[in-house]
Amino acid sequence: MSSTATATATATAATNVTTTATKSSKAVIRVVWTLRILLALFFAVASALPKLLAIPAATTVFDAMGVGHWFMYLTGLVELAGAVGLLVRRLAGPAAMALIVFLVFAFVTQLTAMHGENAGTPFIFMVPLAVIAWNRRAETAELLGRRR
Repeated sequence: MSSTATATATATAATNVTTTATKSSKAVIRVVWTLRILLALFFAVASALPKLLAIPAATTVFDAMGVGHWFMYLTGLVELAGAVGLLVRRLAGPAAMALIVFLVFAFVTQLTAMHGENAGTPFIFMVPLAVIAWNRRAETAELLGRRR
């Protein structure tokens, strides 16, 4: 094989790898954006809104835990802030990490105050949040002043 043919074959292979990597990268971006949007909708609408509007189902849970309504409103605000953070490109990583910590506390609360009822539910949300946090790790490090 001549050096020209070898160079052409190498260039073609490099182009194919680059094209595949670009397609894969775009797919990952789409998946992460979809996760961010779905989780933001969940935390804002399904979780924070009932607490902030003091829907009876939410107040009953917080009354059963023995904490005041102020804690219910605080929890709703934290969830809403996390939902907004997931939609802001620079804040998506830190918001995902903060929501994971929040869900760890929710897990502990489920075990202690709610007798383990629905204790596994927070873990369902931790997995996609961890994917988002991992995907946005470079921006998070930059935001924290740590360059790679």
